[in-house]
Amino acid sequence: MNWLKSLPLFVQLLAFSVIMMYLPMAFAIRLEDWDVARTFFYYTTFLLILLTLVGIAVSGYASRNSARHYLLTAFGAFLTIPALLALPFTYLVPSITYFQAYFEMLSSLTTTGATLFDDPSLVPAPLHMMRAIVGWIGGFFILVVAVSIFAPLQIGGFEVFAASRTGQKSTTQIAKADASKRLGRNAAQIFPVYVFVTALLALCLLISGDRTLVAVSHAMSIISTSGISPVGGLQGASSGYAGEALMFFFLFFAVSRHSFFFGSDSEAFSNLKLDKEINLVLICITVIPVLLFIRHWSAAFEVSATDEATSAIIALWGAIFTVLSFLTTTGFESDAWEGAQNWSGLGTTGIILMGLSIMGGGIATTAGGVKLLRVYALYKHGQREIERLSHPNSVASSSQRVRMIRREGAQIAWIFLMLFVLSLAFVALALAATGISFSDSLLFATAGLSNTGPLAHAAGESFTGYANISDTGKAILCVAMILGRLEALAVIAVLNPNYWR
Repeated sequence: MNWLKSLPLFVQLLAFSVIMMYLPMAFAIRLEDWDVARTFFYYTTFLLILLTLVGIAVSGYASRNSARHYLLTAFGAFLTIPALLALPFTYLVPSITYFQAYFEMLSSLTTTGATLFDDPSLVPAPLHMMRAIVGWIGGFFILVVAVSIFAPLQIGGFEVFAASRTGQKSTTQIAKADASKRLGRNAAQIFPVYVFVTALLALCLLISGDRTLVAVSHAMSIISTSGISPVGGLQGASSGYAGEALMFFFLFFAVSRHSFFFGSDSEAFSNLKLDKEINLVLICITVIPVLLFIRHWSAAFEVSATDEATSAIIALWGAIFTVLSFLTTTGFESDAWEGAQNWSGLGTTGIILMGLSIMGGGIATTAGGVKLLRVYALYKHGQREIERLSHPNSVASSSQRVRMIRREGAQIAWIFLMLFVLSLAFVALALAATGISFSDSLLFATAGLSNTGPLAHAAGESFTGYANISDTGKAILCVAMILGRLEALAVIAVLNPNYWR
């Protein structure tokens, strides 16, 4: 065991990801799909033997225990792990190329959930389980990276709190400390909670009527916000609105960083009702669904579609669930979402879903996007600037921390927002250069950078599937998914000349 702990983190991540592939092998054995089971066994065993040899070769290597070094390791892991996991996928689905299988695995690992298979029946059931497991691994990985690497480097949303000179000094000292110990300690603390909430949701979905594959896959997708489904979404599930209600509750794990990591800020955890990210989400899932409901209700009233109260309640629920799902960058549509459109005769409000996906979930969660804390900092700064228009010399009555968030915190949040917008523009232009229409390019770029793969299907009126994108376009989306998962500030931290010195 000590020998395993002494291995470089990069090798440990590869080994852990490969070992998890024995789970879809066991599922294939249960289904008596022996060809798929043998394929997983052969490839997984071969890769483990190869990684064991690599581990023996680098067992004496002493890596630098700095946060920036492990940040570079995280980049390498997101590039390499899908390359290994794509091998059995390519063999079992001969209709796709190796690069397409790589795109599928990278989409799952980054919790984007963009799939090349619009028809789930084209893929064997164990491969759907594999996609869900890879997304689940990616969610756990980003949680550990956020609290162990992003926090000391003041990126990933933590920079909003690290604006004072004292905070920068203490954080610099943490960044120089042994990062490997933080990674091990945080992983050991998060993993039991991560497994428990996933198993609890899967059990609840099973009781609600879902099949084993659907319940486990949807539970993993909700907790990791990957939006991966073996039946093409919640419309193919058997749990119905009861299952959606259960998923709705567990989606809040992607709203606040206190969900999985309880030791980061005990004061904020004890006053969870004061968490600004949760408060902002509650406002969004109250105001936006009501506005959408009024829009649908007014259209239904004009055409006299129906006057049943049940249809109105179902339409409201569909809006509430879908808003929270896209706000956490999960991308599941409620079964009532399509019913609300049929009820009113109005189409999808794609721009709203795009805005919710860009806003994203909480910092140090599995959600992507700009992050709610940055949005809150910009909101407070804007509110204060409006107040100063009327009272230029006024002094706001608030704590020092709140003043920091709306001044220095808002400044760095604005910088990140501009980096995100510039990245969105470059990715959209690059996709448009491959022959995709501008509107679809913007939609694909938003889905990739916000790690919300189902957004293209939900918000696109002319969406024809990711499979119809050229390999060049898929390569651009691969870059966008990694950039969105690790964020632009993390890329800048790696490219910083101080790191190479």
